Amino acid sequence: MSISLIIVQILILTFAVILTSYVLPGITVKSFWTAVLVAIVLGLLNAFVKPLMVFLTIPFTLVTFGLFLFVINALIILLAGAVVKGFEVKGFWWALIFSIILSLIQYLLEELILPSFS
Repeated sequence: MSISLIIVQILILTFAVILTSYVLPGITVKSFWTAVLVAIVLGLLNAFVKPLMVFLTIPFTLVTFGLFLFVINALIILLAGAVVKGFEVKGFWWALIFSIILSLIQYLLEELILPSFS
């Protein structure tokens, strides 16, 4: 994966964070640079922490037919909120809704931007 593609994906996630925070009153993003930092932290948490959490919770994920992955996503959002100053998540349910809407917006932006990028 090229560095320019990584930068584009970080920018896509940044704009998805900004758009989602405008929609949800329980999420606060202080500035554009805070959103960039949130995108980077989410990328790192999804790359390193999430696989470990998924592995450790396989029984719960199987019993809930995969729905427990939503809980893991919300916990990742809450962890990012604890790490990034200026990114406030006002509770588990806001984190859960944020993760769902963020995923949808990120998917749509990637579908629009990435095919023309490569």
